[in-house]
Amino acid sequence: MLADPLSPAENRLIPSDGVAVEWAVSSRLVPYDEAVAFMEARVAAIAAGEASEMVWLLEHPPLYTAGVSSKDDDLLDAGRFPVHRSGRGGQFTYHGPGQRVAYVMLDLNRRGRDVRAFVRGLERWIIDALDRFGVEAGVREGRVGVWVERKGAGWSREDKIAAIGVKVRRWVSFHGISLNVEPDLEHFGGIVPCGIAEHGVTSLVDLGVLATMDEADAALRSAFEAVFGPVQTADAPDI
Repeated sequence: MLADPLSPAENRLIPSDGVAVEWAVSSRLVPYDEAVAFMEARVAAIAAGEASEMVWLLEHPPLYTAGVSSKDDDLLDAGRFPVHRSGRGGQFTYHGPGQRVAYVMLDLNRRGRDVRAFVRGLERWIIDALDRFGVEAGVREGRVGVWVERKGAGWSREDKIAAIGVKVRRWVSFHGISLNVEPDLEHFGGIVPCGIAEHGVTSLVDLGVLATMDEADAALRSAFEAVFGPVQTADAPDI
């Protein structure tokens, strides 16, 4: 049975001041290094009280990223796509078209200064968004990300549908989550995703849910507000 990461009693991630988080969506593929540079600058501005919190939704061109816990042996095909060394937590992951990346720049000073609760909130957010499509998902002890159970005649397995990798600086978060809507799942074959070789990777479309990216965004926005509080539409970074 997949676990539920965050009970309502534990969820103290909504600040009491009611200030909305900026919610921005990029309509084109965003280069990874430019996205990271924007996050670095925005996090510094949030920490200094000079900018508001932001969630930035985007897609990247096909690439691999290596988190701080990545192992070189988990890069199986180094020549397939560009590899970016990242300061986020976690190991190797793939980003590409059809995958919704959400970079989450939140001020945890306003949200309890509890990194574990923050990560549980990210998990809850993804699980609730998937529930809007009738997909039952959860987390597993010792495995990062959000998982679905798949069953057939005489078989069952667990596949990852969303990854989580974050960093916190001066109690402001960045990097975030990636939800597989309709990426090319074969591209995950160039790495051992998140260092877990014994399980697979799936997507909404792979599960038979023919959701568009706009529909996925709407589900993510609604579920985010339930966990982290109100959002307001903002312009995407000009990158």
